[in-house]
Amino acid sequence: MVTTTRPLDLADPGFWRLPEEERLAAFRALRELEHPVRFGDAVNGFHALVRHRDVVEASRNPKIFTSGTGVTTPRPPRWVRTVFGDSMVNLDDPRHGRLRAVVSKAFTPRVVGRIASDVERLATAIADDVLATRPSDFVSAVAGRMPFEVICDMMGIPASYRPEVLAQVDHSTERTGGRFRVPGKNLRALARLQHVVGKVARERRREPADDLISALANAGLNARELGSFFSLLLVAGVETTRNTIAHGLHLLTVNEAQRELLTNDFDRHAAGFVDEVVRFSSPIIQFRRTVSEDYELGGHPLRAGDDVVLFYTSANRDEAVFDAPDSFDITRKPNPHVGFGGGGPHFCLGTSLAKQEITVLFRELLTRMPGIRSAGAPVLAPSSFDNRIARLQFTF
Repeated sequence: MVTTTRPLDLADPGFWRLPEEERLAAFRALRELEHPVRFGDAVNGFHALVRHRDVVEASRNPKIFTSGTGVTTPRPPRWVRTVFGDSMVNLDDPRHGRLRAVVSKAFTPRVVGRIASDVERLATAIADDVLATRPSDFVSAVAGRMPFEVICDMMGIPASYRPEVLAQVDHSTERTGGRFRVPGKNLRALARLQHVVGKVARERRREPADDLISALANAGLNARELGSFFSLLLVAGVETTRNTIAHGLHLLTVNEAQRELLTNDFDRHAAGFVDEVVRFSSPIIQFRRTVSEDYELGGHPLRAGDDVVLFYTSANRDEAVFDAPDSFDITRKPNPHVGFGGGGPHFCLGTSLAKQEITVLFRELLTRMPGIRSAGAPVLAPSSFDNRIARLQFTF
């Protein structure tokens, strides 16, 4: 077992630059304590929810554990929210329910199933290009391309706008959570994203099409609501799926027995593979909530106004829920991971779509390039928010 002798402070940006083994050991130690530990100062401090049961309880009780004050670390400054609008993750009911009801129509299993052929064509095109050009970085050539193109197709982003949109998506997430502040470059990228989306929305109001921008632009959303939602969708829909795909290739490379299971009977193990990659890698590390009234969580008193942080990366390794939680096992059943959220109204809308993208892409890659593997360790981007792989060399 790996242990750490360094000071344990989840509110210290330095903690998130520690090796993964040390961070996981720190969470293991926190899970053994009787009550959640509080970190940080009087203004930005929080109670760390590291157990699976606590993360699920907070997720499914949105009236007590609210999102309206901001769910990221750092919280978006008030002026940022005024200028850019409130992202859906930073909303409580009834505003959250109103927007989610409109958006959810684009993510039902029926709708996602309808775009299956598009996902398959894209997976084929990606494999064709890899075989033809032999790129070295898996993230840019494969993992990032799939979710980006799918989201743009759903939204209705014209092909001519996509290079600029992709560049701004990358800029908007640089150093997110790394130093617990929002760099100016991130904000400029969000502004440019909203400008592009606003331009397309104006075109769709004049000439609606069968896409998500048309649906929302003509559903009464104002410009700021529309811009903030699509910024969230582009960043969240691309970033999280990209990270899961990249982690998936590396996990298959360093777990040869699991790779053999998957390749020998892909249809049988594909669903378990996707869920286990999400559990093991936890693409989103944490979200913050604010307690609306005095509440007792697992025997621990919380006061109105307290902040809690839901650490999905710790809950997904909880020994009380998962046998051998530090082992990568695609046959794990059940697998009640919280990689898409712990339930409740903020559960990830794009779950079905993300699973489909990952499944179709790995079927194509493993069929046409059975020797595909990562070449060396992934280059991680230190962050308290997402488990991002910046670069991953690969071979086939």
